[in-house]
This record gives sequence, C-alpha cells and structure tokens, in this order.
Amino acid sequence: MPQVRVRFAPSPTGFFHIGSARTALFNWLYARHTGGVFVLRIEDTDKERNTEEFLNVIYDSLTWLGLNWDEGPKAGGGFGPYRQSERAPIYREYLAKLQAAGRTYEKDGAVYFKISGEPQVIDDAIRGRVERTEEKDFVICRSDGNPVFHFVNVVDDITMQITHVIRGEDHLSNTSKHTELFKAFGAPLPVYAHIPLILKQNGPGKMSKRDQGALVEEYQRRGFLPEALVNFLCLLGWSPKDDSEKMPIAEIIRRFDLPGINQTNARFDEKKLAHMNMTYLLEQPADRFVALARDYFQGQNVTAATAADPAYFRAVMLLSQPKIKGVEELPAYTVYFFIEDFPVDARVRDKVMAKGDPQARLRELAAALTTADFSSDTALEETIKATAAKNGLGFGDYQAVARLAVSGTNVGPGITGMFRVLGRERVLRRIERFLGAA
Repeated sequence: MPQVRVRFAPSPTGFFHIGSARTALFNWLYARHTGGVFVLRIEDTDKERNTEEFLNVIYDSLTWLGLNWDEGPKAGGGFGPYRQSERAPIYREYLAKLQAAGRTYEKDGAVYFKISGEPQVIDDAIRGRVERTEEKDFVICRSDGNPVFHFVNVVDDITMQITHVIRGEDHLSNTSKHTELFKAFGAPLPVYAHIPLILKQNGPGKMSKRDQGALVEEYQRRGFLPEALVNFLCLLGWSPKDDSEKMPIAEIIRRFDLPGINQTNARFDEKKLAHMNMTYLLEQPADRFVALARDYFQGQNVTAATAADPAYFRAVMLLSQPKIKGVEELPAYTVYFFIEDFPVDARVRDKVMAKGDPQARLRELAAALTTADFSSDTALEETIKATAAKNGLGFGDYQAVARLAVSGTNVGPGITGMFRVLGRERVLRRIERFLGAA
C-alpha cells in the first residue's frame, strides 16, 4: 500500500477559522497515525483578497497548534511549488492535456470542461457510497486566463500524489466535478473522507468567521493552551470508542482513524472548551504556567505585574494556579498583589463590616501578626487560630475582615497563602490603612 499523503489547502483571505483548524488537525492526525505525509498547500490564486498578513496567520496558527507540516512553504519537498500562485506552468500543461483529448471548448472567452454525463460514484470513508451525476459542463479557466478552484485543486492533488482528501462535508457537492476531472486525466481517485460540519453553539447553521469563538487567534490572545484547543477540536466530530475526552496528543494519534469520525455535525461548545483548558492549566508544571502568565500579562500591558520582582511574580502565579479557570482571569484575580491602590468591593465591605466588631478583630490579628512566622501557611494558620481561641472566637471571624482589608474582596487564594506571599510589611500596612479609613 502506498504511503498516505494528505493535504491541508487553506486560502490566505482572512483570519484562521476554528473549522479550518479542525480540518488541518484531522489531516495531520491521519498522517501521523499512518506514518504518512502532511502537505500544506496554499490556495492563493485570489489576488484581490489574498494578503501576506493572512498567510502568516495560517503559518503562525498551525505552528502554535503544533501541526507541523512535512511538505509545503518553509518546509520544502519534492512536489512543489506549494503555493498555487507559483504553479501556473503546471496548470497550463494540464489544461493542454484536456484540450488535446478534446475535453474542452471555449465560450465567451472562458474554457469549459465537457462532462462525461456518467454517474460519479465515490466510496466516502465517512459517508459511505455517494453517487451524483454532473449535468452541466463547467468552467475550468476564466476569461481572464485564471484557472478555477475545481481544476487547480484536482491538478494539485494529482501532481502532489495526494492519496486521501479529508475535508469538510460542504465540499461533498464539488466531488463529482473533481472525479470527472480525475478520470479525464486518467488519474486514480484519492480516498475521500468528508468530515462533519461544526455548528454554531446557539441557533442553526454552521459556525462562520463572524461567530463568537470562531477564530484561532482569539484563543491565542486569551492565553489558552494549544494542547487544550487541539484536544477539544479532535472531539468535534471524532470520538474514541470508550468516550475518553482528555487525552495526550500521542494517545490521540494512536487512536485516531477515519472510521471513528461521525457523520452527524458537531456543535461547538465554548464552555466545554473552557473546562478542557482549565484542566490542562491545573496540570501545568510551575515553570510553564508562570511563563504563560507572564506572556499574557505582557500582551495585556499590565506593567505593574511584569515589572514586579520575578520571584514575587512567580509566587503570586503559583498561588493562583489552582484557583483560576483561565489565564485571562489572572490580571483581575491578582491585581491587589501588584498595586496598593486596589479596588474595594463595596458590597463585600458592607456585608463584612455589618457583623460583630470587625475592627476589633483586625486590631487583635495585627498585634499577633507583628511577631508571626510568615515563612509558611501552616505557621500563619496557627497564629490566626491561636488569636481566635484566645478571644473565644472562630477562624472565620478574622478571615473575612482580614481578606477585605488586604485584598478588597472576598475571593482569592487561601488567606494564609495570600499573607505569606504579600509578606508581613504589606499585610500590616494594609490593615493599618484599612483601620484608619474605616
């Protein structure tokens, strides 16, 4: 059996859509599963809409997702060029073959392909037997001399020796045109596998570039982990037989195959993606989590955090890691660690200050913290407990008002971890300031 050769053929006419990423991923997974070749081919014949900026978005997005290509721009290979804009001589050669075989004619300056009129049957690896008969001759070269998508797509697949065409179900209606052309060239048909569409999360229809959550760049900007997005995308239309969800990429490669792809369309679920990302974040080694956080803070221009002492920044991030759902939550979640003029939640303040004598509790705690051991959470916990016991009260009587005084809110890391990272000087200064303002 010949080596599997698959291709991903995007057009650089806009930002990178989640559906395009999923198509690239399925091709890449099949190539890696079979020991095949993943080809990146750029369909850049639309001169008016193509830009180098969008081309770089394709390269950057694929690289960020970890979908390395074996052949294509920047990688080379024996079947190039890999940009359609550079393949005009090849298209002229193949157009001449059809003309010599009497399968073309001109009309209004355009070149038409004469269909055979025979039923076109494919054994789709996902859809099963599909039969369709083309009823009209179709244009393969416009009056301006530019070849059309159907023609160049087939010529590229033939000349690049593509064995499997894995693409969206919306291309299924084109396939009879393509098989007509393959047969006219006397070329063997590739195996077709039309994957289900991704539906928008609310309402009917497939997900478009305008829908929320549709662009890969958005997840890069929001600090999502690429491996979480890849894991989520592989489950949009494919499922392993035991319904596993969170899987390392090596396991996904081992288990991925075309029979596991569903025929039914997959609905995008941003909550499920966010949860998947959170589970990956929780497992990140300390160094990588801190690096992800720093990159995100720098991208958001949060200078108070990025200018902080690296060891202090690291301690704050690791204290926050188990508590957050996504990196994008970190600036708001940690704001009081990096500035003294932090916001105070008025509703929390009113609630906390209405119970008992919170000012007295703060004074008692401040006195105890003056000589407390700030080197460990355990030592600080013992100090608070001892203070509470001494005054016949509970831990909670001190925790709520202390948290409010030191952070301005009632959510965040454990109070002892917060104290430890902030340090004695900051904690006491903030309590003193709060008491002075209360």
